[in-house]
Amino acid sequence: MTQLVVAVVVVAIAGFALYRTVRIVPQARAYIVERLGRYHRTLTPGLNVVVPFVDAVKTTVDLREQVVSFPPQPVITSDNLVVSIDTVIYFQVTDPKAATYEIANFLTGVEQLTVTTLRNVVGGMDLERALTSREEINSELRGVLDEATGKWGIRVNRVELKAIDPPASIQDSMEKQMRADRDKRASILSAEGQKQAAILTAEGERQAAVLKARGEAEAAVLRAQADAEAQAMRAKGQADAISMVFRAIHEGNPDQNLLAYQYLQTLPEIAKGDANKVWIVPSEMGKALEGLGGLFDRRPKDAPPAR
Repeated sequence: MTQLVVAVVVVAIAGFALYRTVRIVPQARAYIVERLGRYHRTLTPGLNVVVPFVDAVKTTVDLREQVVSFPPQPVITSDNLVVSIDTVIYFQVTDPKAATYEIANFLTGVEQLTVTTLRNVVGGMDLERALTSREEINSELRGVLDEATGKWGIRVNRVELKAIDPPASIQDSMEKQMRADRDKRASILSAEGQKQAAILTAEGERQAAVLKARGEAEAAVLRAQADAEAQAMRAKGQADAISMVFRAIHEGNPDQNLLAYQYLQTLPEIAKGDANKVWIVPSEMGKALEGLGGLFDRRPKDAPPAR
């Protein structure tokens, strides 16, 4: 019975010793091993063997990139305005030994270093520059933090400013200024639009007037040409009519009596016009009328005298 108890104890001790001897380190982790209170070595991911009861794992270090967001920090700018700044830092442990032994708590160290560096950087800027120079602030913070935390075995990959909040009174003033700028731009755009509209309207009216005048000129030219052609046609027609009448008269060989008779028939037509107040009778026409009167006065010789 005693031997069985001893065997069980020996097996338990051997199992416990084996458990303390074999260490499996996960990926992206590092174990800091101390031997008799002093740093011995760093265990890498995979299967590792240590000396039981002599080597001890002091701490586990995460080698992945870590993101830390710090609470808003009040910072005084060069123009004596207090702004609240939120920061986010992306860092990674590159030397587990230094991160363990060079500083007690590297997260607290990074936070305090970020606050002091931020105050130094933003403190040399006025509010307007601080609000518009985020990339410059990020770059300066990253350079200072990376240099200062290098001895801690930490690499700062990126620093971002989440928000820069000026005082409430400054925010109200900025909003009013932005509103005034927007109203000003809107007024300018409206005036430019009205100006362009007026210019386009005037240009359209000018082109319309030019086209109208050109059309009227062309119409006047066409009317003049039509009137000229009509007058030419009427003159030609009258000339042809006169020629025909003249030809007919000469071919018919009329005497003075016939001409006088035709003149008497034409007189009523001449008298129809309101403006015809004076008649001009050629002397030859008077002789013709005398001949016509003589024609009516002729009587046959054998006719009895009037009683």
